[in-house]
Amino acid sequence: MAGVFLLEIVTPQKVVLSKEVEEVTAPGREGEFGVLREHTPFITILKPGRVVWKSGAEKETIVVDGGFAEVWPDRTNLLVNTAVRKQEVDTERVKRELKEAEGVLSGLKEDEPEYKKTASRVEFLKLQLELAEGRLD
Repeated sequence: MAGVFLLEIVTPQKVVLSKEVEEVTAPGREGEFGVLREHTPFITILKPGRVVWKSGAEKETIVVDGGFAEVWPDRTNLLVNTAVRKQEVDTERVKRELKEAEGVLSGLKEDEPEYKKTASRVEFLKLQLELAEGRLD
């Protein structure tokens, strides 16, 4: 298949995805970026967001909670803390955790050390719900 490259999404626990794809978009810290085969190499920080890969008629959205991306002409590696596929979302658990995290966040000031971490957690939990509800497809 012409124009394909290897996409790997890896967490500390497992390889979430290892697949030949035609394109991928990912949530870089400075904004969303796209990758095709023969892309110029770079490394960047990922923020919580959605990763979308496509190959022919296949397409999948996976949400990640941040990490790093290594882009090479023939492969892209996403090294993340957590990656969640649609079928893995436990909606009730995520709703409970989101309510708790939003409560904690509301009691923090933006300049407090835990604010950024908690805000990132809230964003990741919201993304999981959107994925489960089909709003990220």
